[in-house]
Amino acid sequence: MLYAPLTTLHVVSLILQRFADQPEQRSRLLAGSGIGAADLDNPDARITRAQELQVCANALALRADLGLELGRSLHVSSYGLLGYAALSAATFGDAWHLLLQYPALLGTYFRLEMQVEGEQAWICASGYRDSAALEVFNVEMCLASLKLIGDELLQQPLPLSSAEFTYARPRYVGRYTDSFPCPLRFDAGRNAFSFPAELLERRLPLADPVTHGEVLERCRRQNAEFSSRQAWLQRVRQLLAAQLAEPPGLDNLAQQLHCSSRTLRRRLQELGTSYQSLLDELRFERAKALLGEQQWPVYRIAEVLGFSETASFRHAFQRWSGVPPSRFRAP
Repeated sequence: MLYAPLTTLHVVSLILQRFADQPEQRSRLLAGSGIGAADLDNPDARITRAQELQVCANALALRADLGLELGRSLHVSSYGLLGYAALSAATFGDAWHLLLQYPALLGTYFRLEMQVEGEQAWICASGYRDSAALEVFNVEMCLASLKLIGDELLQQPLPLSSAEFTYARPRYVGRYTDSFPCPLRFDAGRNAFSFPAELLERRLPLADPVTHGEVLERCRRQNAEFSSRQAWLQRVRQLLAAQLAEPPGLDNLAQQLHCSSRTLRRRLQELGTSYQSLLDELRFERAKALLGEQQWPVYRIAEVLGFSETASFRHAFQRWSGVPPSRFRAP
């Protein structure tokens, strides 16, 4: 599955909207994310998955059932060209096959697939590999959004047969019926919901072969461009990650990538990031992992990450996370 290290501010904006009546919480929601006012005012801004997850973690500390609510706000139109291609597909099954064919455009944290078992079709989300503390939140947001997409494709509520979740029953389980009005099973073997498989043959109300063909071709081009850019960005990240102890600098990194410094700067800018942003992100990820190892003193972590002074590392970590290294490490 193609994984997207960069994403839009859509989810972050939805979270801020949910707390719009509590303006005093804005700084708390953005703490440690590195997202500023300039980013929020830029519709073309891109952020890393780590930044998005940090805001999600901050919000989750304020409201445990937020994942379900956010999922019910992520309409099929939230997914851009891919959403409109699904709406104009011939049948319900065609729409699902299309959505699951382009996970990178869907922007998911999961491997999504449809499994037909007898008379039931299951939409399954697996392969989560990000913050374990946010897994339930992300499952709820993902499946609630996919259920909403099913409603909007059919232009009527998708009749669910069952929903299963791998985790224990949450204390706010009563909120699940807003998205999953069906028998619920927790501590199950998968995260998924099912509906009658016969619906896959149903023609969609907004089916339009001409529009579908045009939008689908644009999706293919967008996915190809996205794949190429993300593969290149992954190469940049790998090179930087291997040199954290002695960061190469923009000019040297450009030489390693066989391009000019100007070209490297421009391409990173087009992807919504920069040399320093990537370096900070990789340092932050590595710092958190090393702080989890109790035998590593802070001064040694600073050295491994290429900081000449421990104080500089402490200042940087405070900026990245909102707390000093000692507090982050504290049990």
